[in-house]
Amino acid sequence: MTMGKTLIEYGLLALLLWSPLPAASVEEWSIFVVELVVAVLAAAYVLDPAKPALNRHLPPVLKTIRPFAAAFFGYLALQVAPLPAVLVRLVSPATYEFHRLYSPSFPSLKFMTLSIAPGATAREALFLASLFLLGFLVLRTVVRGREIRALIVVLVASGVFQALYGLFELTRAAPRLLFYEKVFSLESATGTFVNRNHFSGYLEMIVPLALGLAAARMNLLTFGVKGFREKVLLWTSKGVLPSVLLLAAVVVMSIGVVLSNSRSGVVVLAFILFLFLGLSVYSYSRTGFRQPWVGKAVRATFLAVALLAVVVGIGTTLRRFALDGLAREDRPRYWADTIQIIGDFPVFGTGLGTFASAYGAYEKDSASELRVNHAHNDYLEAAAELGLAGAGLLLAGILYMAVRAFRAWRDRRNAQARGLALGGLVSLAGAGLHAVTDFNLRVPANAVLFAVVLSLTLVMAHYRKS
Repeated sequence: MTMGKTLIEYGLLALLLWSPLPAASVEEWSIFVVELVVAVLAAAYVLDPAKPALNRHLPPVLKTIRPFAAAFFGYLALQVAPLPAVLVRLVSPATYEFHRLYSPSFPSLKFMTLSIAPGATAREALFLASLFLLGFLVLRTVVRGREIRALIVVLVASGVFQALYGLFELTRAAPRLLFYEKVFSLESATGTFVNRNHFSGYLEMIVPLALGLAAARMNLLTFGVKGFREKVLLWTSKGVLPSVLLLAAVVVMSIGVVLSNSRSGVVVLAFILFLFLGLSVYSYSRTGFRQPWVGKAVRATFLAVALLAVVVGIGTTLRRFALDGLAREDRPRYWADTIQIIGDFPVFGTGLGTFASAYGAYEKDSASELRVNHAHNDYLEAAAELGLAGAGLLLAGILYMAVRAFRAWRDRRNAQARGLALGGLVSLAGAGLHAVTDFNLRVPANAVLFAVVLSLTLVMAHYRKS
């Protein structure tokens, strides 16, 4: 292994351990640390003469991703590029009007940007670029089973630490967030996160990875083994202790989610556990059985599990936004105001990272003195800031990678690859569901984790032993 490869491998692991510790890296200095580390690792990859061989199934996928990435970052460049004021008024009248109302130098402006706050857009674009590079590094350098397992084990260790630390701080009279005094959610487990929902969102992305690694180690998705004794011998062939520890980690992290008192967190936790079970049954029915009646029975079981997950999710969500909670949480009003922003800036948006700047002009009858910085819905916020065009590009790129991973997983017969990839797919699904009621992916530590899981899932779905 070359020095560059060693630096990248250990640098990735260190970054994943570090990013949630300083209050989930929400401050500017900690975001800069993330960007700097990613830049150093990218430079190490470029300068390393002995680059690892890429899985032969991945180049076609990467070739298709490149146009999405180029178009999206070109779009962000367009948002911050100085354009003639006449052109801005023509293509985005709401942006022109916003500059007219709130820019002191408007009378002398001959050029303006599509972003209402280009500095904020440039700052957020830099962070997104670092996430893109991070995902690229995972795709290009995490190629062997040992590296995949090491990455997952480090994430599970981080999740267990967050859960145990959050539970420990619940017992203290003066709780802390490691480096900071804890001010909010004193009655809830939050780990080193400020917000309990973001803490639960972090754990929810790791729980399926632990389950997937346990399934891969225990060969739970291996078919054709007959007899209880043969199955036990197969499950314990690589040592039962690591698998028991992984399942114990799942229990600890699940307790952390429950004691975070995040209702959306509990919904997503139930969803990912049902989904993992349901997709396991689905995989078993496709690969394990050839008798038609058995396949139909297993598919019926999967349908029942899926319906139960939906019923549980809808029921809990309705209770979360019951009438007694609407006045306190205000989320439906945030969403309504955000939809109005989308209506005024439908194509180009207000500019990446400008939601807080735009929202004040649309907020009505706020019952809270706190400033609203996020829409509490990542999809609506992306549409407001990027417009339907930019948000569509971003979501299309993410969905393309997730769908390609799912299709590769669906056709795999290798038990290890199937178990690992299943964990990644369920992790992505849980993050996507949580994004409906929170700005989970706007938290830097969670965004770093999501970028790694997205790329890692694609790697695991195509993984083959060399």
